[in-house]
Amino acid sequence: MLDVALKFLAGEVNAYLKSRTGLTDDIVELNPVVDEAGKYLISDGGVSIVLINMEEETATREQTYEYQYHAGQHIKLQPELKLNLYLMFAANFKLYDQALKYLSHVLTFFQSHKLFTPQSHPALDSSIQRLALDMQSLSFDQLNQVWAYIGGKHLPSVVYKARLIAIQDQSQDGVQPPISIVNMSAGGM
Repeated sequence: MLDVALKFLAGEVNAYLKSRTGLTDDIVELNPVVDEAGKYLISDGGVSIVLINMEEETATREQTYEYQYHAGQHIKLQPELKLNLYLMFAANFKLYDQALKYLSHVLTFFQSHKLFTPQSHPALDSSIQRLALDMQSLSFDQLNQVWAYIGGKHLPSVVYKARLIAIQDQSQDGVQPPISIVNMSAGGM
């Protein structure tokens, strides 16, 4: 599910960049910023989406099983795991002003597209009910820690929190037989 959500976002940002800048190729890609040796993996002239952290959304955590009806059976599933993803968009261009230009386009895209649903964006997988993005403001210390963690030199970048990615394992915790007989007795007889 993580890959589906991030590929969707990359596709949407690429389409936006093409419409705004006249680009013909996709420049937004899912890539780590650097490899093990510290060499940039972001294409020169590219923007990378990197998952830098995730957390469980505990405020909306369900404590009870989820029940579904399928082929006449009552199926019991574990509650969904709802996640918040922290995504970094980093721009790697030889000319610094070009990096800032494309990062600005990323900012304007998410300023005008904060919420994605399958109804509003048919390209979004129907298993993702809702995807909301909020820009995160990192302190200098936090930014330094993120780039040290990634292992690269600072590039123009922005961090967004993608809220409520729900993950549901479809393996069953139990199948309950259908109700076939209803006994009703009055007064304990």
